[in-house]
Amino acid sequence: MKHPELCTREVVDGVAVLRFNRPDHLNGMTGNMEVAYYERLLEAESDPEIRAIVVTGTGRGWCPGADLATRPGPDDEPLPNTIMPTTIPLGIGLPIVAAINGACAGMGLALALQCDLRLAAPGVKFTTAFARRGLIAEYGLAWLLRDIAGRAVALDLLLSARVVRSEEMHELGLVNRIVDADELLDDAIRTARALGTESSPASIATIKHQLGRVATQTLPEAMAEADELMYESLTGADVAEGIASFLEKRPADFPPLGSGTRFGWMDDRDASAGKALEG
Repeated sequence: MKHPELCTREVVDGVAVLRFNRPDHLNGMTGNMEVAYYERLLEAESDPEIRAIVVTGTGRGWCPGADLATRPGPDDEPLPNTIMPTTIPLGIGLPIVAAINGACAGMGLALALQCDLRLAAPGVKFTTAFARRGLIAEYGLAWLLRDIAGRAVALDLLLSARVVRSEEMHELGLVNRIVDADELLDDAIRTARALGTESSPASIATIKHQLGRVATQTLPEAMAEADELMYESLTGADVAEGIASFLEKRPADFPPLGSGTRFGWMDDRDASAGKALEG
């Protein structure tokens, strides 16, 4: 990792807390920081001690989008970077919770929507920004907004590029919960920890995989694939533990991702992630 300081990692009770770390720029994104973030995600997923991920920002900002005032040097990566695919967050099998502590705009908003859950402090400012900069909906933001909140909301936020506060984002379904600023990170860690331990990691990863595919599938195709995955799950260690814990009235003790139930789709995913991590 060339620039680990741009996205720091701390492990809290089995949760990897990743922080965008350019506080003097409100964590404005650069190509180098983008690469560091993706590397941290892959690093966390490959660590058997990590059960979930929280993404937040150092200081007052979460990520207000690309740092338009900083130009990459000859040895720096541009945006989007040329090393790692920008779809990496969508392929991470661990649950990812965004703890949005400050300004979240442009590609920063896209990165937030790529997380599985979004918790935000009160009054945080969100905006798509692109149309007011002569840009387009970058980083899959058009797809993400339409998928999560619908076409009407996507058109409103993308065409107007208006500023929206946390409270309205919650009403639109784009933020899952509003949490007091001084409790935000702790709440996000508790939420992530519960997801990573109370539910099967293999089940979570596979459900995320299914959700990523259904947009291009017909209902019969999605149901047929679900049937195949169900048969695979019934032969795995996680379903045995899930049933045993239910019958024995105890908390489940699921193995970490990669050590429990193994689904066929995971082989291709792991091969792609390995290539990306190698650079």
